[in-house]
Amino acid sequence: MPLRARPVVKLVLVAAVASALAPAVPAAAFELFGMKFFEADDETADVIDPLNYTVSVTVLPAPDDAGLAKALKSASTLVADKDKPVSGSLGLLSKAKNDRKRLVAALFENARYDGLVEIFIQGQNIADLPPDATFSARPVPVSIRITPGPKYTLGRVAVSARGVPVHPDTYGLKPGGDAGSAAVLKAEGKMFQDLRNEGRPFVAVTNRDIVADARTDRLDYTADIAPGDPVPFGQTYVDGTKDVDPGFVAYMAGVKAGEVFSPEELDKARQRLLKLGVFSSVGVQEAKAQAPDGTLPVQIQVAERKFGFYGVGATYSNTEGAGATGYVGYRNLFGRAESIRLDASISRIGASSLATTPRPIDGPDYSGSLVFKKPGVLGPDSVYIGSLEVGRQQPLAYDRQYYAATSGVEYQIDTQQKVDATLRGEYEEITDYLGKRDYVLGSLPVTYTYDSRDKELNPTSGFYFQALAEPTYGFNTGTPFVKTRLDGRSYLSLTDSGRFVLAGRLAYGTIFGANLNDIPNDRRFYAGGGGSVRGYEYQSIGPYYPDNVPPGSGYNSDFENTPTGGLSLFEASVEARIGITDNIQIVPFLDAGTASTKLVPDFSNFKLGAGVGARYLTSFGPIRLDVAIPLDPGPRDAGYQIYAGIGQAF
Repeated sequence: MPLRARPVVKLVLVAAVASALAPAVPAAAFELFGMKFFEADDETADVIDPLNYTVSVTVLPAPDDAGLAKALKSASTLVADKDKPVSGSLGLLSKAKNDRKRLVAALFENARYDGLVEIFIQGQNIADLPPDATFSARPVPVSIRITPGPKYTLGRVAVSARGVPVHPDTYGLKPGGDAGSAAVLKAEGKMFQDLRNEGRPFVAVTNRDIVADARTDRLDYTADIAPGDPVPFGQTYVDGTKDVDPGFVAYMAGVKAGEVFSPEELDKARQRLLKLGVFSSVGVQEAKAQAPDGTLPVQIQVAERKFGFYGVGATYSNTEGAGATGYVGYRNLFGRAESIRLDASISRIGASSLATTPRPIDGPDYSGSLVFKKPGVLGPDSVYIGSLEVGRQQPLAYDRQYYAATSGVEYQIDTQQKVDATLRGEYEEITDYLGKRDYVLGSLPVTYTYDSRDKELNPTSGFYFQALAEPTYGFNTGTPFVKTRLDGRSYLSLTDSGRFVLAGRLAYGTIFGANLNDIPNDRRFYAGGGGSVRGYEYQSIGPYYPDNVPPGSGYNSDFENTPTGGLSLFEASVEARIGITDNIQIVPFLDAGTASTKLVPDFSNFKLGAGVGARYLTSFGPIRLDVAIPLDPGPRDAGYQIYAGIGQAF
C-alpha cells in the first residue's frame, strides 16, 4: 500500500524525521542492501552482484510551493546515487523502500501530511513486491511518483508547564503557523532549551499529542511539560587527569557552587578548559540527579594530550635569501597547565640587499623569544604572560638590535571581549639616516579587543574592533610619549550560504607627546605592504629622508631615500569575497593609506593599491594568494607585489 496520511491521524515527530531529511549524499563504492560501507577508486569493484538502474521522478504541481519538487528530489538517495550500481535486486528493493521513507519524511518537513509516495520498479509498486523479488531488465527502470497533497498549517496549540509561563506563539507555535515537522521540532526544542536556561535541568514532556486533520488541513499540537524547579550547582568532580591537578581543573572550569544551573555556564567551562591546551578532549555535564543537599553536581571528563611539542620550518627567496624557524615547548610545567615556549628564527641568509631599489643590509635577521604562561592568576578567565626577547631587524626604514622583557596579564571579559595589559622593558640600538642611537624604554601597552566574527580565519559576518594605548618613557632620553591606534573590521554576507561576502577595514593611529626624531623608529607608524596597503613595498608609504647625503653632514648614506616613519596613520581596505565554488573564492580588493609626520594624517600623500586574489578554503582556513599593483608607485615600489598566506587578508 502507498504511504499516505489518514484523514485524522496522530503523529510522532521525533528528531529522526529531521535527520532523515539531510541532503542525499552519493553512495560510496561498496553498497549492500542500499547501505554504504567502504569507498574505493573503482566504484563497482566491491559491489556484490552490481545492478544498474535508471530513475525518473514525477511530482504533481504544488502551486503554493515552487521549491517543493527540488526539495523532494534532493531527499532521494535513488536520485543521488543513480550512477552507482546497487547490490542485486535485493539491494535495489531495500534502497527503494528506504527512499520511500525519506520522501515521506520530506513531505512532512514541508507540512504535506496527506501526501502520497509511490515507487515502481520495473512497473511494479514496491508495496506489492515480495522481499525476494528479482528484476530482469538492464538497467532496471525505477519511477517515483509523488502527490504532495495540501499544505498544512498549525491549528490548535496548547502548551501547559504546570504554572510556569510558557508562550508557544513566541516560538512560532500558533494557529496558522508553519506546520512542517522540522519547524515544529525546532520550536519545541527552543522552548525546552529556554526553560533549561532558567535554571531547570530536568525539563521533561509528560504528554505530547500531535494530530493531522485532513478535513481541515490543520496540525493540532498539545504538550504537557514538567519544567522542574531551578536547581543550584553543587560540587564539581573531575575524571581523566593524570599529570594535571584535578583541583586546578575544577577551579579553571569556573562553575560556582550555589549559582543557579545554566547550560551556558557549562559550555563556557568547557571552552575555558580547552583553551588551556593540555587536553585533547573535554566534556562538562550536569549530573543526572540532584545530590542529597539539593544541589546539582557537575561532572568533568578530560583526556590529557602530549605536553611536549616542537616544530621547524624553512623558507627561500631569490631576493630575500634563505631562512629557518623552530620552536620547542612544554604545556604542563608544574601540573597546572603552565607552559613555556622557546622560538628562534633566522632569515635573509645569503641576501645582500633589500627591496627593488636596494638598500645594503649587514648579514641575516634573527629573533628569539622565551615565553612563559600561567593561567588562572586573576580567576579562570585570566592568564599571566611573561617573556624574554632578543633580535635584529633590517626593514627598509632602519636597522634595529633589541633586548626586551615583558610581564603582563590577559583577561577574557566574556566570549567577545578581552583586555591585555603588559609591562615592557627594552633596550634597543637603532640605525637610520641620522646615525646610530640607543634607547632604554619602559612601556605599558594596554589593548582592548571586541570580536563578534563568526570565524577567525574566514569570517562572513560580525565585527572586530581593537584599541591600543601604549604610554612609553625613554629613560636615557627623558622622552615620554603615548602611541594610540584604533582598528575596525566589518563583514557582511550578501547570501545565506556565505558565498558573497563584503569586508571592510579602517585603521587610525596617532603618537602624542614627542617630536618624530625623539621617538624610536620601530614605534613610529609606517604604511605599505601585505598587512597595510597591498601593491606597495613594506613601509614604503609616507615621508622619506633625502635621496642624497650632503658631504660632511654625518648622515648615513645607506639610508638615503628611506622612510622616516610618521606620527599618524590612516588605512582603509575593502574587498569582495566571491565564492566561485564551495572551495574557491575570487577576491577583488582596493587598499588605501598614508603615514604623516603630523598628528593628523596628511592625505596629500594618500596612496591607493588595487588587485585581485584567490582563496582556497580548507578546514584550517583559507590559503590566500593576492596580486596587487600600486596605483601611485614611489621610488621603492615595484610594478606589482605578490602576497601569500593562510587566512583572509583581514
